[in-house]
Amino acid sequence: MTSRPALEEDVSWGPSGLVPAVAQDVADGRVLIVAYVDAEALAATMASGEVHFHSRSRGRLWRKGETSGNVLRLVGIDLDCDSDALLMQVEPLGPTCHRGTRSCFDLADGEGGGPPAPPAAAAVQGFAWLEALWATIDSRATADPASSYTARLLAAGVDGPARKLAEEATEVLMAAKDDAVAAVDRRDATRDALTGEVADLVYHTLVLLRERGLAPSAVLARLRDRHRP
Repeated sequence: MTSRPALEEDVSWGPSGLVPAVAQDVADGRVLIVAYVDAEALAATMASGEVHFHSRSRGRLWRKGETSGNVLRLVGIDLDCDSDALLMQVEPLGPTCHRGTRSCFDLADGEGGGPPAPPAAAAVQGFAWLEALWATIDSRATADPASSYTARLLAAGVDGPARKLAEEATEVLMAAKDDAVAAVDRRDATRDALTGEVADLVYHTLVLLRERGLAPSAVLARLRDRHRP
């Protein structure tokens, strides 16, 4: 999904002024709830960063989690091809269903309703943003190398991104060792350096995959296979 703000004027509202909205856990794609939004709910969602729906039973704006505290934090939002349904990628803070289950599609006893909830830390890492980075790298494959660093790497063949990847891996190692021995008053600086080097490593890894014609989904599939008990 390509995340972008959904503008009120883009939506083909139904006769009652509503469209369905699917809330999906950004961590693993699990559908958590399907409800309806109107223009007011969409505006409130975009302004607050927390998902709002229109309650048809109460006839009013409804902030998900307003009584339970189990809010849905908005990560991304898109319209479908007919502009009459919304897909929201979210970070759930607690169970989504009023029965206390992770998803409204889980059984009340928690059995048989899709994958288990990811660990709390994994649910807030924002890995979905890597889709945007991959899309940018992919688009640079046809760009002018004179105006794009990514295009220059790709135009150099496998040696271009591979050499940079090896260089960045070494710099990650050095930054990690610096952080390991840093004094407490220097830790912010060494952590900042380490995150920067890891960011460079991730970027150049994706560029290498693009040069080799491999999609990141193939790597994720391999990781999933290794993770199976």
